[in-house]
Amino acid sequence: MKLGLIAGNGRFPFLVLDAARAQGFAVVVAAIREETDPEIDHRAACDERIVLHWLSLGELSRLIEVFHKEGVTAAVMAGQVKHKQIFSSIRPDWRLAKLILNLRTRSTDMLLGAVAKVLEDEGIDLMSSTAFLEPLLAEEGVLTKRAPDEEERRNIEYGLGVARAVSGFDIGQTVVVAAQACVAVEAMEGTDAAIERAGALMRTLQEGARGQEGGGEASTLARRLTVVKVAKPKQDMRFDVPVIGIRTVETMIRAGATCLSVEAERTLLFDREVLIERAAEAGIAIVGSPRGH
Repeated sequence: MKLGLIAGNGRFPFLVLDAARAQGFAVVVAAIREETDPEIDHRAACDERIVLHWLSLGELSRLIEVFHKEGVTAAVMAGQVKHKQIFSSIRPDWRLAKLILNLRTRSTDMLLGAVAKVLEDEGIDLMSSTAFLEPLLAEEGVLTKRAPDEEERRNIEYGLGVARAVSGFDIGQTVVVAAQACVAVEAMEGTDAAIERAGALMRTLQEGARGQEGGGEASTLARRLTVVKVAKPKQDMRFDVPVIGIRTVETMIRAGATCLSVEAERTLLFDREVLIERAAEAGIAIVGSPRGH
């Protein structure tokens, strides 16, 4: 009953840690120095069944050594490791350097899939990252009291087509739409930054409208933003699973977004009650859209 936990950033690793401990697992945490919240030190200090090892992002060989030493044969990846870290100043060990050089493309799927294969070859089975958190997966249908209106539904329909095409190239999983036009597409910067960029762009349009003679509207098109987040067409549930938390809702509020669509059964909703309540206060509609195929 021993589980390896490869911990990235955010709350995801802590939720998996708590759920695994509640089910009786001893947990060996491989915390990534460049990403993991230092609060993990406190959690490990308070529980003798949690063993913590800090590793740098490039230390794939050491990760394997730690798991072998601790007798770990099954592990979970939880928490984001920013894609841009591939281009940062990390120094990969020989095993990771060889892996990166042999990649056809340096997309998230390709890189993490290769790491998973290396772990498997070393006798470490990488489990679905939702294995301990399935109750947090979004279900299909309207998740807030307010349902999307007709304009927002059209934005969702359009956005789903764009997001699924983009995610198929492993570029990003989120698009931001207004009046059935794509305002922003997520890339390496992440979901929240893409939403912020869309909000900034729409503000420049509003400022331009106010600057026109007579203060007239610059466009008859609606400027309300709809955020559409999907899983990849062949989403590997072992890593990079779509996640929505309160921070995303707060970012939407600042950006002026009024609707959020997530992919049902493949998107994790963290702090769901708080998230739904905050969305309701801001008049944001949240919907779980059917899974793509």
